[in-house]
Amino acid sequence: MKRRQFIGASLALAAAWPFRNLSAVLTDIGDLPAKTLAGGELTLRGSSIEAFAASLRGDLLLPDHAEYDRTRRIWNAMFGGRPALIARCTGASDVRRAVDFAREHELLTAVRAGGHSFSGKSSCEGGLVIDLQSMQGVRVDPVARRAYLEAGSLLGQLDHECAAFRLATTAGTVSHTGAAGLTLGGGFGRLGRRFGLACDNVASFDVVTADGRFLHANSSENPDLYWGLRGGGGNFGVVTLIEYAVHPMDPTILGGNIVWPMAQAREVLRWFRDHATTAPHVLNLEAMLAGGPDGPTVAIEVCWSGDHAEGETWLKPLRTFGKPVQDSVAPMPYVKIQQSADAGTAAGGFYYAKNGFMTALSDDGIDHLIDVFQRNPNLFFLFLDACDAAYHHMAADATAFPNRDANYWLGMIAGAGDRAAMQANIPKIRAAWRELEPLTKGFYTNLADPDATLQTYRQNYGANFERLVALKAKYDPMNLFRLNANVPPKV
Repeated sequence: MKRRQFIGASLALAAAWPFRNLSAVLTDIGDLPAKTLAGGELTLRGSSIEAFAASLRGDLLLPDHAEYDRTRRIWNAMFGGRPALIARCTGASDVRRAVDFAREHELLTAVRAGGHSFSGKSSCEGGLVIDLQSMQGVRVDPVARRAYLEAGSLLGQLDHECAAFRLATTAGTVSHTGAAGLTLGGGFGRLGRRFGLACDNVASFDVVTADGRFLHANSSENPDLYWGLRGGGGNFGVVTLIEYAVHPMDPTILGGNIVWPMAQAREVLRWFRDHATTAPHVLNLEAMLAGGPDGPTVAIEVCWSGDHAEGETWLKPLRTFGKPVQDSVAPMPYVKIQQSADAGTAAGGFYYAKNGFMTALSDDGIDHLIDVFQRNPNLFFLFLDACDAAYHHMAADATAFPNRDANYWLGMIAGAGDRAAMQANIPKIRAAWRELEPLTKGFYTNLADPDATLQTYRQNYGANFERLVALKAKYDPMNLFRLNANVPPKV
């Protein structure tokens, strides 16, 4: 039976079966104030809210629900929006109902999968959050080399299921990140030089568009939507399922960190610059300038996913370069190195970031990076990733993701234990970034900060921008999905 016939038959059976609505029944609900898409005030009638809740299999949470406060919290505690409603969706049917409700009421709407938006756009104030956290699951087909991921799933789930079959695909660097958001924005990761961006490995999407339609998008079915979803973010609908191409890979890699005193930063970063983009594609190197209990250091994280003997030979010059004070490179499960940054980026922290792409990195540029970092002690850490090799295999217009000519990705990430401390530091971080920004061209939208504007997005997407605007006008003319790296339907 063909896929479409099977799905159609399954839906017919599901409709006929006398399933009980599993959501909590809401009765005697009073009218509820809420925010419109345009930022105005509206009143949601209690009867309308009750009907919406009754149509869902999942729960509809209002502010007085016992789980509301826990559910509304997102990863970056800098943002603490209090939505009027949270629809905890259990599948595409719930998502369609939530989208319909939002559209019919012109309600401010946020979509939450992993909730990892640096700029807080996984939630909203006074609107509706379409929450996908209950939609988790990954199924791997080892024969077809495909992984099917429900949109609420985290990257660690994808890595774990694939590793069991000695398979892998590019999947970020923090295991508790939501896979859907990462992929829609592009998707860097430790396997990117080998396999390309996460979005480059997507074979298809299932998506609910702003008009409530459930569409399948791949290279032959809704190919324009398929193009836009690979790098265009959440602008075009709510993705409910992603099909990835996955690749043979030993689940044990050579990985770890090599650390040098800050006094050797210039030489280490020049070594990184000279070798990171000429190394075998099975190697990912990330350079970092970071503070520590014993003072600032320079480090290079290693992830070699190829033959171990070849890796040991290739890595020997790096491991003996200068005078390292620490070397933890050793065989380890790939899933372990994917979890290595989890504790340092735990949910509930207060985070701020800046980032940009670089086509080249000169000696003077390296000196400038070190100088800016050292003049701002313990304010942020800087990282440099190579983004050449398989990242370049796609043409600039093959997907919505821009900046295919970049060779390095520069990022500045700050964390604090409370909001006040971070708010006090943000002006200093912005000032530091203004010094480094001339070295960059474009930025990674998944790490975009609240300062990003329409003009910066236009510049970032470059030649792809007008095509994205036309696609937005086709699939979301009212800009229902605006809490993202937003491309408007009109410019």
